[in-house]
Amino acid sequence: MTPSCNITSKGRLRGENQMTIDSSTSMSRRALLGAFAATALTAAPTLSNAAGFLRGGGDIRRIRMYSGRTGERIDMIYWIEGKYVPEAVREINHFMRDWRTDGVKSMDLRTIDIMSAAHNLLDASEPYMLLSGYRSPQTNAMLRSRSRGVAKNSLHVKGQAADLRLASRSVSQVARAAQACKGGGVGKYSRSNFVHMDCGVVRTWGR
Repeated sequence: MTPSCNITSKGRLRGENQMTIDSSTSMSRRALLGAFAATALTAAPTLSNAAGFLRGGGDIRRIRMYSGRTGERIDMIYWIEGKYVPEAVREINHFMRDWRTDGVKSMDLRTIDIMSAAHNLLDASEPYMLLSGYRSPQTNAMLRSRSRGVAKNSLHVKGQAADLRLASRSVSQVARAAQACKGGGVGKYSRSNFVHMDCGVVRTWGR
């Protein structure tokens, strides 16, 4: 069955790297699966009660984002009954491209799952604002020359990280939801009002 999707985009799909839909990686999938079955919350769960929301699994996974840089929006069901939808993944990859160079990379689906699960736990009605998804090596080097906070081997360059903001939730709330997924790194950037999520080693930083 074809998923129901609502996509608004100003650009056409461009050439992409080979996609890997099979994401049988070392990440703790069991913890993430249950986040999609979470009941509604008005705020992010604390780590002490997160286990109650990390049981079972959902039938669909959805991602909602907009970009202030490109003016594009995406509202996409990308996983249905145990399978990723290739067409949806291609749209996500394009949306999360490096807007400075228009470079597209296959995003690591583990990061998309963390983003989706955290949004589910927050029970927010509005989409994420995507500040940064994939970064080309050139873009990362340029940003690194301007800020000490940009890592030389940033996971953004590997398509494994995203910087996100939610208007109706605080940085701490979004970060707690992402941490509850226990799927990767979570960084709080309260001054700049965004949360970094990645599928690397489980760790936290910032305030």
